[in-house]
Amino acid sequence: MLIVIVPIVLIALYFYGVRTFDYWKKRGIKHDKPLPFVGTNFKQFVQRASMAMMATETYRRYPDEKVVGFYRGTSPELVIRDPEIIKRILVTDFQYFYSRGIHPHKSVIEPLLKNIFFADGDLWRLIRQRFTPAFSTGKLKAMFHIITDRAEKLQIITEEVVDREYYDVRELMARYTTDFIGVCGFGIDMDSLSDENSQFRKLGKRIFERKFRDGVAGALKIMFPELCKNVNFLAPELEEQMTHIVKTVAQQRNYKPSGRNDFIDLMLELKQKGKIIGESIESRNPNGTPKIVELEMDDLIMTAQAFVFFGAGFETSSTASSYTLHQLAFNPEYQEKVQKEVDEVLARHNNKITYDAIKEMKYLEMAFYESMRMYPSVGYLIRMCTVPQYTIPEIDVTITQDVKVMIPIQAIHRDEKYFQDPDQFIPERFSDGAKEDIKNFIFLPFGEGPRACVGARLGQMQSMAGLAAVLQKYTVEPAACSLKDPLPEPTGIVSEGFIGGLPLKIKRRQKIQNP
Repeated sequence: MLIVIVPIVLIALYFYGVRTFDYWKKRGIKHDKPLPFVGTNFKQFVQRASMAMMATETYRRYPDEKVVGFYRGTSPELVIRDPEIIKRILVTDFQYFYSRGIHPHKSVIEPLLKNIFFADGDLWRLIRQRFTPAFSTGKLKAMFHIITDRAEKLQIITEEVVDREYYDVRELMARYTTDFIGVCGFGIDMDSLSDENSQFRKLGKRIFERKFRDGVAGALKIMFPELCKNVNFLAPELEEQMTHIVKTVAQQRNYKPSGRNDFIDLMLELKQKGKIIGESIESRNPNGTPKIVELEMDDLIMTAQAFVFFGAGFETSSTASSYTLHQLAFNPEYQEKVQKEVDEVLARHNNKITYDAIKEMKYLEMAFYESMRMYPSVGYLIRMCTVPQYTIPEIDVTITQDVKVMIPIQAIHRDEKYFQDPDQFIPERFSDGAKEDIKNFIFLPFGEGPRACVGARLGQMQSMAGLAAVLQKYTVEPAACSLKDPLPEPTGIVSEGFIGGLPLKIKRRQKIQNP
C-alpha cells in the first residue's frame, strides 16, 4: 500500500509546485525555466543573491525585451525593463498599482510591518497623508541643528580612527546616522558615535542582518503563504525591543507631545487629534466616489512607524554616504573637487555645517547622486496589481490581480543604454546642463510617484552633512584590503549592503584650505 501512496503523494506535490508555471508562457513573455516550488528565485531563497541582485540578473539576461517573466516561488511576477512602462506603473496608472504587495498574506500582517513603507491600501494612504507634512522644508530646517551637532561629533570620532591601516566607513557612517535618528526620532541620545557597542547600533544591525532563521521564515512565507501566515518574518527580539523603546519614551512624556518636535512627538500629536480620517483608495461608494475611512493611531501603529523610521532612516543614508566616500577614495581627482567646494562654502558660513551651507554644495550633491546611481540603497521597487485585470498598453499584455511587477533600479542605473560608461564614477553626469539629458524614470534612487520616499530630503541632507563633515578635515584612500568593486551582500531584502563593509584608510588633511 505504502509503495502506491508515496509515488502518488510525490506526483501530487510536484504538480502543486508547478501549477502556475504556464502563466508567462500563455502570455508570450520570455522567462527562465522555473523549478518546482521555488520558481526562478532559488538563489534568493538560499541567500546566495538578494532580491535586487535577482532582478538585475533577470534584467541583463533579456536585453531586447520590455518585460521579463519571473516566478518568486509559484507566484508570477514581471520585471519591467522599459521606462515608459515604469512611468505608467508608478505614476500614470498608480491607482491600479498602489500596493507594494510585500506581505505574502493579505490579512495576517505582523505588527512591525504595519508601517508607511510596507503597508498597503487605506492603511498606507492615511499614514502617508498625515506624515508628509512632517518632512517639509520648514520641518527640515527646524531640525537641522541636530544634524549639525551630530556632524561635528562625527568629526571627533573620525579623528580616533585616523591613520589606522583601515576602518569600515560603512560602520562609521551608520554610527552617525543611528545617532541622528535617535535624537530626531526618539529624543534619545543613543551615543552610537562614541560607543561602537551601543545597544541601538546592535539593534540597527539586527534589523538588516539575515540569520538562517530569517531566511527560512521568509522562504516558507512566500512558498506557503496560507500555511505559514502566522510565522513572523522579523525576529521576535526586534518587536520586543522596539515596543519597549516606544512605550518607555511615550510614558516619559505622559503620552503627550513634549515640545521636542521629534518623530515620537509627531505621533503623539496624531494620537491626541483622534482618528485619522480620509478618502479610501481601496473602496468606492455606488456613485463612484471614494468611501471615507478612518484609522486609530494606537500604540501598535505608532511602534510600527517608529520601527521603519529608525531602520530605514539610518540604513539607507549610511549606505549612500559611505559608498560616496568609497568612490571618492578611488577617484581622488573628484575628492579634491568636493573638498575644495566644502572649504569654500563653509568659509562663507563661519565653518559651520548649516542647512544653507549644505544646499550650496552643488558638486558634493553631484557626487552623492552619482554614487546613488551606481549603488542605490534600495535596489528595486515592487508594486502589485490591485484590479481583476490590467492590460499594459505598450506590449498589449494582460496581467491579473495580485501579480507583482518589479522595477530593477540597480540594473537600470548601470545600463549603458542610459548612462555612458555606467561603471565609471562621473559626478558631472548630474551637473545642471547634463542632468537634463537623463531621461525620466531611469534615475530612481528615492522611487517616484505617490509612493516615493517620504523622507528623501531628510536622508539626503543628513548624508551630505556627514560627508561634508568628514571631507572638511579628512581624506579617504583605498586601504590594502579595499576592493574597487565591493561585493554586494546577498542576504539583503530591502536595503543593499556589502560583504565585509567598505574599509578605507582615513588620513588627516594636511591643510584646510581657505578660498
